[in-house]
Amino acid sequence: MAYDFTTLPDRWDAGAFKYEHMKEMKPDVSRDAVPLSVADMEFLDPPEVVAGLKDYLDHNVLGYTGPTDGYFAAVQSWMERRHGFRPEKDWFITSPGIVPALYELVKSLTEPGDGVLMLSPVYHPFRFAAQEQGREAIFCPLIERERTYDIDFERFETLCTEPRVKLFLLCSPHNPVGRIWTREELLRLGDICLAHNVIMVADEIHGDLILPGYTFTSVGTLPEQYVKNAILCTAPSKTFNLAGMQCSNLFVADDALRDRLKKEGHYPTLTALGYESCRLAYTYGEPWLEALRTVLGENKKLVEEYLAENIPVIKPFELMGTYLMWLDCRGLGLDKDALEKAMIDGELFFDEGYIFGEEGAGFERLNLACPGWVLQKALGKLAAVVRKVQP
Repeated sequence: MAYDFTTLPDRWDAGAFKYEHMKEMKPDVSRDAVPLSVADMEFLDPPEVVAGLKDYLDHNVLGYTGPTDGYFAAVQSWMERRHGFRPEKDWFITSPGIVPALYELVKSLTEPGDGVLMLSPVYHPFRFAAQEQGREAIFCPLIERERTYDIDFERFETLCTEPRVKLFLLCSPHNPVGRIWTREELLRLGDICLAHNVIMVADEIHGDLILPGYTFTSVGTLPEQYVKNAILCTAPSKTFNLAGMQCSNLFVADDALRDRLKKEGHYPTLTALGYESCRLAYTYGEPWLEALRTVLGENKKLVEEYLAENIPVIKPFELMGTYLMWLDCRGLGLDKDALEKAMIDGELFFDEGYIFGEEGAGFERLNLACPGWVLQKALGKLAAVVRKVQP
């Protein structure tokens, strides 16, 4: 089947978060502006999912609904086919999203005043899940090296030796920098966590969105002792543009840990359409995903070549996974506020790097999940912004 990745859906008055935020930042913004910020896609949803939901609505009642055997089987099969491990049915804990799950996990597995460790710069809700619940967000800054990042393992282990550190939140692939952690790196992190009784929470929500030429390793494929010390967070939301369906699957292999979470946390059942959209996506959506990955690879190349030829002062970091490109704008010589103002004035609405931590100041996070012509237009605006701030 040929899929449509050129049509821009009209989300202007649909309540889309990124559009509403754009209009708040610049009330007179042009009607044709497209925000390339929040991590959902400016693509039509997979037709197999849309058609399946229409059929479901024709034949079902939208009452109180729980997961079906077909739902569990679809998720298990997807993880086995795509990621090389098959979660047991007993391992499942469902959540309307990984962000609310992070809040529940922090609340259940730590006490006020405890430390929650994370690699930075990092997806900002990691920090919020700790700080907003009276825990301390403890950062292990990544080491910047040749347009990518590495883990500072020595510092990571030193931080894990602190008695207050009880939990490690891992973003894999890492948002916002686009780094895929290797199996060796995951094993080393796992060894350190095991040695110091630190539980690992692995957010793999972007684990299906791997750019051509790269390989992703799930924590679920590691030896049993590592898997039992981890909580694996997955969802079809980023993969298939289904964030509004609010469906995430957590896998907890250790019986005692899982019982503790169910006793101390609140993990509500999902909506009927959430369960069904997940089942449909994991059962029928694979061809669409493969086509999407090709488009994302093309968009990545478009940005890299355009910047090299037209705006060499802005340098893209190597994008391995996610559809979020990390752009180094420090060469413009602007502080974070001036950089943000320049982008808004130029009707460019990326995610500002500083929201991911102090290491992100001077960066912009660009969402590539949009039609190529939309991306080309945004790059033209970016060139105009650079000409204005650096005549």
